[in-house]
Amino acid sequence: MANGVFHTKYGIEINLTHEDLGYPGRPDLLDEITRPVGERPRDLLQCLKDRRGGQCGCALADKSPWMFVRRQRRGGRATLVAAHLPVTHVATPQESDKHKAMKERIARTASRHGLHVQLEARSPDNRIITDVLVTGPAGRVGWEAQYSPISTSSVHRRSARARANGISPLWITGDPASALIDRVPWARVDDVPWQRIVSPLAMIVRGGVRHLQIWKCTPASERPCPETGQACGKFHSGWFLPTLCVPEERSTPLDELVVTSADGEHLPLRISDHNGSRRISHLWALAADVRRWHEINGDQDPPADGPADAEEALAFTEEELDTHCRYGEEGTFVSDPRPRRETRSATGLQTFEHLAIDRRAPSRPVQLRLTENERRVIAGQLRCPPWEIGPCMLCATPIHRYGPRSPLVCPACRSH
Repeated sequence: MANGVFHTKYGIEINLTHEDLGYPGRPDLLDEITRPVGERPRDLLQCLKDRRGGQCGCALADKSPWMFVRRQRRGGRATLVAAHLPVTHVATPQESDKHKAMKERIARTASRHGLHVQLEARSPDNRIITDVLVTGPAGRVGWEAQYSPISTSSVHRRSARARANGISPLWITGDPASALIDRVPWARVDDVPWQRIVSPLAMIVRGGVRHLQIWKCTPASERPCPETGQACGKFHSGWFLPTLCVPEERSTPLDELVVTSADGEHLPLRISDHNGSRRISHLWALAADVRRWHEINGDQDPPADGPADAEEALAFTEEELDTHCRYGEEGTFVSDPRPRRETRSATGLQTFEHLAIDRRAPSRPVQLRLTENERRVIAGQLRCPPWEIGPCMLCATPIHRYGPRSPLVCPACRSH
């Protein structure tokens, strides 16, 4: 990485460690050099060593002398560095196969449940191409299968363009450290081979879908107080992963989310991480939980382009311009890893003095709808009578019923 770069249009050497980049008379220079490569000339920025006629090691590693500027974390601070662009950027065969398999699975699931599907859908202005565009009663959901590295700025930019075109973006990844996690509407599944993705076997959403939990903080509470660690007598609410809910909620299968996100049974939500926090979390949740959340908070989602989504503030160290390119040298600095945001036990924690608790049974996702013919086909494969899902007469729990003579109560109620 280098702390300087040559601007071929202006013919100037830029020092990335200075807040004004060494040119106080050019206030728009930072925005110009950090613009995505696809939106500016590829040869706009050049390696200083190559510019001065030196032998840069990039030529031995299929890299070009052209540069791009990105953020790098050093000592817990965000700084700017210049890096070489590859001669070409092509996804690896594994990334490409997984990407195609995920698109096929999403499209196949949506089509099977009567939803309108478009692959590689282009917006009217041709500015965005959506991997799989699924249209249902709740609107259009733009699925983006992301199996190759992507920058946070690209994720934000593409998501903003999707929303401007009336599309709700939904990014799917298998990488728990992906830059898109918690920064846009997202879901994470296990990172498995493409053959597993395209198979009919279930894939569970491991991150991105959460459930609302509301409890009073007393000595008998199953959860510790998120503020003091001891019972405070107040009410708390927050969004938890299914396995951390009390009682535990079932996880959401990927195929189900394809349907429920288009039907409006799952909704995207943007929330502040803590009381007064500027940090924003993105998640998918049941519509009933989202309505309840707004009832107890009395506010709406943070603005899409608010300051909470801004990148971490840059630190400028005011160093001397270094024209020596160290590409390929031993001992090069590796960027500090970011904490994995999805590993937090809860997000959007809030505390209230008084709260009207909804005593109704917690809502759960509905089962995937099957047509009468699909039920008969599956019943034939399982060698059993066709079934239907009906409520228990005593507790309203959904139960499988095999015709009018089937029991009308669930096993738990029959045992009492």
